[in-house]
Amino acid sequence: MKGFEATAPLPAGVEMYTLTADGTALLTSRTGRGDLLDPATLLPFIDDGQHARYLIGDALTSPERPSNATYKLGLMRGHSAFTPHAHGGEHFVLSLGYAACGLYDEDRQEAVTVRLTPGVMLRIPALLPHSFGNRGAGRLLILAANTGFGIDHEDYAITAEEAERRAVDGAAAPPGDDPLDYPALAKALRAVGSAPSPGVMSWRERAAQAARRLAVRLEGTA
Repeated sequence: MKGFEATAPLPAGVEMYTLTADGTALLTSRTGRGDLLDPATLLPFIDDGQHARYLIGDALTSPERPSNATYKLGLMRGHSAFTPHAHGGEHFVLSLGYAACGLYDEDRQEAVTVRLTPGVMLRIPALLPHSFGNRGAGRLLILAANTGFGIDHEDYAITAEEAERRAVDGAAAPPGDDPLDYPALAKALRAVGSAPSPGVMSWRERAAQAARRLAVRLEGTA
């Protein structure tokens, strides 16, 4: 897939991003075209084997070293999911494929699963336990924006194990938050991790995916 062409040369400094539901990611500028997923530009993304390309901010973003937010392109393996976690800041995630997000509902004291299709974006409040998964067999691209924290910060993604450790150590809550009940957070994260699997793509979704791929080929230019 060659991606979309600009109808005229782009102005200096302008970049065009071509992101598709089948995991293609190209960057076009006045100087040429490149692969956004070049392994040399990717950083680890929560779990082993998952990666991200930072577009704004970097792995060291934090309240002490702010860039206001991090905005990155995430790359997920087929039929994989992130370890349940909670971010110290609010989180926006846009699915470019067929995904699912497990979320903890505090009112019901249980985990719920939201199935996502290409173009659906979720806002997840700070410290809400969740886990994002890829229901498809191919790689999945997601766009993720987090306020205040890069992936190297200790409060970027708090897992159940980390919450339990902090409960034992008597650790303080992330900056700006009220005292946090780490045992309760760990319990909620465990609930998200034990929720039923969202399953795989339906036959309707597989048909829609094939149609999207055809549309990309028809819309692209040589």
